[in-house]
Amino acid sequence: MADNSITISLCMIVRNEENTIARCLDSVKGIPDEIVIVDTGSSDRTKEIVKGYTDQLFDFTWIDDFAAARNFAFSNATTDYILWLDADDVLADSDREQFLKLKKNLDPLMDAVNMPYLLAFDQSGAVTFRLRRNRLVKRSKNFRWIGAVHEYLEVYGPVLNSNICVTHKGMASNDSDRNLKIYEKRKARGESFSPRDLYYYANELSDHQLYNQAIESYQEFLKTGLGWVEDNISSCGKLADCYQKLEKKDKELEYILKSFEYATPRAEFCCRLGFYFLGAKQYEQGVFWYKLATQLDKPVDSWGPVIEACWTWLPHLQLCVCYDRLGKHELAYEHNEFARNYRPEDSQVLYNKNYLEGVLKKVSAEKNK
Repeated sequence: MADNSITISLCMIVRNEENTIARCLDSVKGIPDEIVIVDTGSSDRTKEIVKGYTDQLFDFTWIDDFAAARNFAFSNATTDYILWLDADDVLADSDREQFLKLKKNLDPLMDAVNMPYLLAFDQSGAVTFRLRRNRLVKRSKNFRWIGAVHEYLEVYGPVLNSNICVTHKGMASNDSDRNLKIYEKRKARGESFSPRDLYYYANELSDHQLYNQAIESYQEFLKTGLGWVEDNISSCGKLADCYQKLEKKDKELEYILKSFEYATPRAEFCCRLGFYFLGAKQYEQGVFWYKLATQLDKPVDSWGPVIEACWTWLPHLQLCVCYDRLGKHELAYEHNEFARNYRPEDSQVLYNKNYLEGVLKKVSAEKNK
């Protein structure tokens, strides 16, 4: 029987990844037909380790431009499709098996395959934060990376939404200022920032607790009116966070509500509003927004960031708090039980359970006097 499998080049850019690169390459065993590694200036054992996996190892002089490095890596691929990963990414065994099936069965008319990117996990290993990335692209389409920092792969044509997950297992970076420094250099050279640059520059400023500068950049981004809808929504959340840090509650509320200009309410923003009103001791309003969060349909194949807690257990846990403050202990208990279905070992949930059972028992005893 003819083998209809596509061929795949794994293309990666690396620098000082001796602690992660072998783990990444081991996790994709059997998937790539060739491995192209571009090193941007390692001073550790990265290149030595890589040579145990491939002879397609290239040097690229770092020019503060991630897209340039990734495009160089793609230019050295020779197969049907190109897969890209970072050194601190892995495929879980189940995802690797799914990928091998995809390799045999992918419709060659597909120009790209996107995959969920799992970025954060709770103590029990459940995913808490995810988004999607185009991961596998047809080489003949010559898709290009765009952006010196927070680069993206510009893709068009038929795209398959896959459920094969890539898992990020990031380690603490020794170069956490790198991206901010690249933006600052570009700004000092007088470069004009695209809307996307403004958004990611604002993220870097916010991550470095430069809240007033971050606010300026987010606002400038939103004023362009040219941002991707998910980045617009995310900016509203980030602006609310910045104003919360600066203790400007009215502005925090303004930007939570502004998110509704760009799309129907998301559970993440309903939970933000619930928390805002809970903090203000306006428990009825808190109940309204947390309850709405429990009634929304979670987006399917969403490209924006998804905070899983807001679509599952968190609004129920907070409804428990609101209803308790309102003296509605049976409803509080009911919602805590919903939360317990998601998180049976959670210490806060178990504390609430014991506390509310005590309250309800006391109320019942008084009724029966």
